[in-house]
This record gives sequence, C-alpha cells and structure tokens, in this order.
Amino acid sequence: MDRNRAPAARLSIRISLAAQTLTLERSGRALKTYVVSTSKHGAGETGGSFKTPRGRHVIRAKIGAGAPLNGVFRGRRATGEIYTAELARANPDRDWILTRILWLSGTEIGRNRLGPVDTMRRYIYIHGTPDSEPLGSPSSIGCIRMANSDIVELFDSVAAGTIVDIA
Repeated sequence: MDRNRAPAARLSIRISLAAQTLTLERSGRALKTYVVSTSKHGAGETGGSFKTPRGRHVIRAKIGAGAPLNGVFRGRRATGEIYTAELARANPDRDWILTRILWLSGTEIGRNRLGPVDTMRRYIYIHGTPDSEPLGSPSSIGCIRMANSDIVELFDSVAAGTIVDIA
C-alpha cells in the first residue's frame, strides 16, 4: 500500500425533508442535487407511522440493476410489468416502486435501528416513481421517491454501504 497516497473520498447522500432534495456529495461537497418526494405524513421513525425516518442510514442493498425504466417491483422483486397509465388504472391502490431500489438501514440504535424504529424492517427505500407523480413536495408513505432517470443515475453512482443522512 502506498502510504503517501490519500484515501479515496467516499460518496455520501444528504436528504433534506424541508427542501425535498437529495444531494450526492463527495467529502461534503455537493456533486449533484435531485428533487425528491418524502412522506406526506412528515418525519418520524416509528414502524407503521408511514413517515420518513431521520438520522444516519446506510444503503444496505441495491436492487434492480439492469431493470428497465418504469419496471415494477413488489416485495423487492421485479414483477416483469412495466408501469403504464393503464396498469395504474387497473391497480389504483398500489404504491408504485419503479426502476431501482436503494434499501436503507438505520445506524443509530434506538433512533432508526432495532426495535419499533428500525428503518430496514420498515422497508424504507429510495426508489423510482411514476412520471405522473409530483416531486418536490411530500407525497410518499415513508420512502424517498425520485424520477426514474434520476434513480438510475444515483444507483449507478453509489455502492452498498454509502452513508445517507436524512434531516
């Protein structure tokens, strides 16, 4: 190992609930900011609250590499369906998880990890959403929704283990 070489700067993600943005950062410097949508129920960590959890998280798993734009996921598995307005009309109560999934896990015991506040057990993701869904204002049921082209770009930029701060 070359002791004179500085370690590679790690990427991280910062999500602002107030601004409804997700910023990809390297060593605290913003590389790109995306418009997102977080929970319409506000911020909160308790299971069953349908709120977006705050605090430090990591990307525990990346799901959907190579899936098509608007590919539909249920239970973290691709269904083989492609989201269309017709499919939406036929399934009006579905919460659409599209294109890619970044599954989050809390790192702060008692705040967003373990027990009734466990982000991973709440199935909180960063994921794609139908193009018809509004971004820039709270409208999800806990997850962080992104435009499909944006989630592909982010998915391809980060690794499992990437830090995600939600404030």
